[in-house]
Amino acid sequence: MKRKEFLRLAAPAFLLLANGKIVKAHNYFLSEENKKVKLRFVVASDGHYGQPETDYANYYADTIQHINDTHAKNPFSFCVINGDIIHDDKNFYPAAKKALDNLDMKYYVSQGNHDHVTADEWQAIWNMPVNYDFSQSNNSFLIGTTSNEKGEYLCPDVKWFSEKLEEHKSQQNVFIFIHINPGKQTKNAVDCPELFDVFAKYKNIRAVFNGHDHDEEGIKMKNNIPFVFDAHFGGNWGTAYRGFRIVELMKDNSVHTYIMNPAEKINAAVLG
Repeated sequence: MKRKEFLRLAAPAFLLLANGKIVKAHNYFLSEENKKVKLRFVVASDGHYGQPETDYANYYADTIQHINDTHAKNPFSFCVINGDIIHDDKNFYPAAKKALDNLDMKYYVSQGNHDHVTADEWQAIWNMPVNYDFSQSNNSFLIGTTSNEKGEYLCPDVKWFSEKLEEHKSQQNVFIFIHINPGKQTKNAVDCPELFDVFAKYKNIRAVFNGHDHDEEGIKMKNNIPFVFDAHFGGNWGTAYRGFRIVELMKDNSVHTYIMNPAEKINAAVLG
């Protein structure tokens, strides 16, 4: 997709459906059927707790407060913090976890390239493995690591994803969360063709959520799969705002998603 086309589709006035159809946001959201939400969750990434010369503690506190305020008005089922929770020094994990524990909903985490711990250490901190899956009703969620204790940029564990996608093949929807984009779609991405060979077998993959690229706030399509970015809520570079992404699975099985920046709604889109 050319950059001009991507920017046009990501704009709030027009919405991109998974089948490639473009609809006007105003007309689509007027449908009463489309207004009925079955499942609602929030994604935020790149908090970089402990990064020198940044106001990381306040970035965390502000984002968590905005998420909680939004949750109080219209509850989320869960939150995913999609990588780079801390910035290189694992001594910051206790403080970062204490901050995240202030979220008023259940949350899950993925490992990013600045989260420098082993798989065993990750398990001990978060009480979940670096590759983790869970389900709610007929929807499944796969969370995978794209790094290690050295901070290397890695492809996700193809074997694990293959096994889990097969396990969840009867589910209506599968949503995937990995920190680094695996489709070489950004300057900081990696190229994982074996993963796309696996993805091609499962038509119930609805979206892949990526962090890592602090300046990416829209949706990129590859092999009919939406790759959805949410900018950042910490760190020293990226979009001018620090925010998070809301995702709503509707009764008609379309997916409505938009960014909070963090107080205003921007970049609305629909995945049919």
